Amino acid sequence: MKKITNHFLPAILLLLTACGSQTPKNDPEQGKDTATAQNKTVVNPAASVPAKRDQVRKEPVAQYRVKTDNPLNDWYFSVELYETPNTFQYLLKLQYEEIRGADTLKLPNFGRMPEPVIQKGPEKYSCIIGFKDKDDQFREYKKVYMKDGHLKVTALKHYGVSTYQP
Repeated sequence: MKKITNHFLPAILLLLTACGSQTPKNDPEQGKDTATAQNKTVVNPAASVPAKRDQVRKEPVAQYRVKTDNPLNDWYFSVELYETPNTFQYLLKLQYEEIRGADTLKLPNFGRMPEPVIQKGPEKYSCIIGFKDKDDQFREYKKVYMKDGHLKVTALKHYGVSTYQP
């Protein structure tokens, strides 16, 4: 019996050390008080911007206008954005010569006051509506243009906002 134990003793010790509990790797979250982890607050930058405006401007906040080629009339292709009582919603007024239209433009709430911008589009009678991001870069959103005698509004990109808790 002593002979069998001497032969298997190193194997048993090796097996026990291999199967033994290992020390956990350093985890910065491990060891934190659970009460502290439960008291984390979710920071939502979008909540810092009011949903309603105190004052609604009467003049357009952004506009684009170009004269049409009609030699007899003083006609334009024009797009104007007007504030509404809702902070992230605008009234979009469109015109091409005597064709008029209106639409609603809703900008995403990125946690700062919206800055709508209208830039020249790729076609003669077109423009791109967008907004400035936090880095003051233009983000295109919608395109307004003429096609087959109709004013068209097309979404170029879609934006979304979400909140997460780390």
